[in-house]
Amino acid sequence: MTGTLVLAGTPIGDVADAPPRLAAELAAAEVIAAEDTRRLRRLTQALGVHTTGRVVSYFEGNESARTPELVEALAGGARVLLVTDAGMPSVSDPGYRLVAAAVERDIKVTAVPGPSAVLTALAVSGLPVDRFCFEGFLPRKAGERLARLRDVAAERRTLVYFEAPHRLDDTLAAMAEAFGADRRAAVCRELTKTYEEVKRGPLKDLAAWAAEGVRGEITIVVEGAPEPGPQELDAEELVRRVRAREEAGERRKEAIAAVAAEAGLPKREVFDAVVAAKNAP
Repeated sequence: MTGTLVLAGTPIGDVADAPPRLAAELAAAEVIAAEDTRRLRRLTQALGVHTTGRVVSYFEGNESARTPELVEALAGGARVLLVTDAGMPSVSDPGYRLVAAAVERDIKVTAVPGPSAVLTALAVSGLPVDRFCFEGFLPRKAGERLARLRDVAAERRTLVYFEAPHRLDDTLAAMAEAFGADRRAAVCRELTKTYEEVKRGPLKDLAAWAAEGVRGEITIVVEGAPEPGPQELDAEELVRRVRAREEAGERRKEAIAAVAAEAGLPKREVFDAVVAAKNAP
């Protein structure tokens, strides 16, 4: 029998947010892989948990080298608990390599759900949350960062980013350039902690605010691109599109309706354009 890999969500600020199962899993784990063993010690003390399992460090610098060791422990039947400094392992934190390696060996992977900076920031941002995408951390180099932002400038879903406080002003300025100065956003700082702050407004205003200096853990939520308005097409282009659809097998009535919907125009206007073109000399 192989063991089980448990991904444990940890508090993003207030330790009282720790899920009840976290304490039980910390006490039961035979191996605990922690992004920061000192933070793990403070967490277990705060929760009143006595751990008996072997504790090993598992962070970005040793993730590749330590993964095979942990997989072998899992293959041997151990229950391995993975915890990062805050939030869910593998979400912009160590964990993906271990999960992928465990899945490849057909080892069970489960999770202790916990607080999430991504979902918490979305919930308090005041921006649409029905559809969103998480972009993680942006590149540190200015050119690469701007290029990445321009790639998603037309994305209509709400965007969520993590950022370091000392790069926040540059990132917000780049977002204003790529997305437009008036695009709405929210900067969520120190979520669930004593000095929690959510600053909302246009990107240009947030960039000016951040230029004065900001501290703490940062999550940025940016409004998606606006829905495109009706296309401004002349009569010749409307007729061309109708004919293209007819040649593809659509009936004229259906083609006219489809082109009218694309252009945001009444069907009568497209129909009149088609008739006029047919009757033209």
